[in-house]
Parts: sequence; structure tokens; C-alpha cells
Amino acid sequence: MHEDVLIPAGEFMMGDHYDEGYFSDGETPVHPVRLEAFRIDAAQVTNQQFARFVANTGYLTEAERFGSSAVFHLAVAAAEADVVGPVHGTPWWIEVRHADWAHPGGSHSSWEAIADHPVVHVSHNDALAYCEWAGRRLPTEAEWEYAARGGLSGRRYAWGDELTPGGEHVCNIWQGVFPTENTLDDGYLTTNPVHHYPPNGFGLYGVAGNVWEWCADWFSPRYYAQSPEFDPRGPGVGFGRVMRGGSYLCHDSYCNRYRVGARSQNTPDSSSGNLGFRTVAR
Repeated sequence: MHEDVLIPAGEFMMGDHYDEGYFSDGETPVHPVRLEAFRIDAAQVTNQQFARFVANTGYLTEAERFGSSAVFHLAVAAAEADVVGPVHGTPWWIEVRHADWAHPGGSHSSWEAIADHPVVHVSHNDALAYCEWAGRRLPTEAEWEYAARGGLSGRRYAWGDELTPGGEHVCNIWQGVFPTENTLDDGYLTTNPVHHYPPNGFGLYGVAGNVWEWCADWFSPRYYAQSPEFDPRGPGVGFGRVMRGGSYLCHDSYCNRYRVGARSQNTPDSSSGNLGFRTVAR
């Protein structure tokens, strides 16, 4: 069911080597981290995998229980009566009734049309429920970055330092003028199939762009200054859980978080059309 990649034990320098991150994200200081070997999903959990979980358990996601979730304004596929309106402070996000993992754009959309895309509209709590069913867990933030770097030391991206090596798009992020015009140079307005772009040096797909990925850790912008060197697990408490990798909405003009050292956070019950996860073997 899960296509695992074995990540070898090792040490790496974690954080933003170029000092390009947002101060409030706490991507510095760069610090050494040592990890034991572990196994991680080669790709994000797909709609098809999540559908199997729901079919087996009858699980209702938080978006389903809340009755709505956030959909990017150009991706809404819903009856007019279901459109609640823009999310405060981020008008490109629209709160849509009946938008959930099975209906990523709203009630006029279906996961079945994009079964091999990453599941979205899953909260951190939903991801934990899936992990419990699958006998898996979420990666720690340190495991995620180590695996995402693919063996490359201190690079800006999972594949090197150039965003489009040889002029090729190697990740699904926003092209054009955010948030109104997407030139679709990479072929996708929202999510793409999880194996669409080449894998990194460890064999992981989609660690930049496409969808944000939940990690196990609580988020603190000050954690790196006190992080233990061996197997860091994040602070003991927090308001948000760590998210990694960026999404199809990331653009240099406002969200330069497809860099491999970039980090963000959200509350554990939050869901949106660009937030998913991958898992690690227990």
C-alpha cells in the first residue's frame, strides 16, 4: 500500500543555508542533525489511498464535520449557494461548503477524477487518524528535511540551486502573477499526480510544491537555536504544527517556501486545498 524509501542513517546541516527565509519562520541558525535510518513514503498519500482508509473506517475528516474548507479562488467547483466568501486576510482563499478531501474544489468536483493526486483538505488530526489506521506515523521535521534533501548538502532546492535547471520545471509552483494569473507553464493550476516530476537523490517525489505536508512537530520559530543534535522532535508545546515543502500556490513574490529548508505552520484542525501529508514506517 505504501511505496517506502529507505533513508540511510546520517548527519546533515538543517536549515536555510542562504538566509533567504522569513524571519518569523525561524529557518536559522543552520545546525547539525543526526538521524537513524528510517523508511518514508516515496510520495504524498494519494486520494486513492485515503479513499481506502475512509472506506475501511467510515472516518469523517474535520472539513466534513465543520461543513466547509478553503479552496483557491480559481479552483472553486461548487454551486453558488455553497460559496461562503473569501477567507479573512487571504482573499484568494474561498470558504466553500462541502469542500473536502472527496470534493477538493467543492460539490461539483470529485477525487475520483484525480485519484493519483495527493489528498488535500486533511487536517493534522486527520493525518494522524490515517497513520493510526495504516500503522504509520508522520515524519519529524528533521526527518522530512533530511529525506527531502536527497543527499545534497546545503542546497537551495531538493535538486540543486537553480529553480528551473536547463529551463525545465521540476516542481509544481505558481507561474505568472500571483494570485490572479497562472500561466500554467508547468501544466497545472492545482495539484499534479504524485509521481509526475523526477524524484530526488533518495527517490522521493514531490518534496517541493504541489501540496504542503504535515510533520509531527509542534512549530516554534526559536526551536533551531536549542534543537538537540540527535533526532530532534520539536518543542513540547505549540499553537501550530509544522508544514513542509510548499505548494502549487507558492511564488517568489509572496511565499518562497518551496526551498528545501523552508518551513511554515498551521493549527492542527486546519485544512485547505493545498495541504496533504506523507508518512513514515513506525
